[in-house]
Amino acid sequence: MSDVQNTPVNRNCLACAFPFWDQLTPEEQAQLCRFTRPVRYRKGERVHSPVENCVGILLLRSGQLRAYLLSEDGRDITLYRLFPGEVCILSASCVMDSVNFDLYIDAEEDTEAYCIGAGVFRQLMQQNVHVRCYAYQMTAERFSDTMWTMQQILFMSADRRLAIFLTDELAKTGGVDVRMTHDQIARYMGSAREVVSRLLKYFAGEGLVRLYRGGVTVLDKERLKQIANGT
Repeated sequence: MSDVQNTPVNRNCLACAFPFWDQLTPEEQAQLCRFTRPVRYRKGERVHSPVENCVGILLLRSGQLRAYLLSEDGRDITLYRLFPGEVCILSASCVMDSVNFDLYIDAEEDTEAYCIGAGVFRQLMQQNVHVRCYAYQMTAERFSDTMWTMQQILFMSADRRLAIFLTDELAKTGGVDVRMTHDQIARYMGSAREVVSRLLKYFAGEGLVRLYRGGVTVLDKERLKQIANGT
């Protein structure tokens, strides 16, 4: 279970995170703050699942969340990950009448977030068109992420998917290192560890990367981008 803190919510955090803030009435702003609380999730903790109560809207302050689908035999496919400053809208899928698929969300790292109660967010959606438009825009963006993930899994070769993954990770950090194990990379890609290990060894043999325990150093970003682009 997540740790819940009863400290006051910083209005500036909500104002910076939500573009609809200035379109809220003072009463609606106060209501949003009143029903927002800080929460903490430990690494590996389940944040949301189809069988649990609706969590609410999560605004990440630190850490990382992973959204994924889970099959009956325990296999999972990572749909997308969320990082500090991003908003997890589908953790409150109960407020979106059109969202009816079984989504799981776990904390990949120790994570701190602001949690907005699902009930108050639904109420704001009903009475304020700007909140409603924001919610559907965010939902559409997450479905776009999901479709991109499924497109890669279904239609792209494994080496191109790995190149895309490594390129995307470098874009997030601005460095040359991807500090992940082969297991983690495989899980985030929706692939098998053996496939990822084989391709990383191939990339290393071609001089694209250097492997070390717990991570990968990219030596040739341009060639990696070419593979990612299918050229």
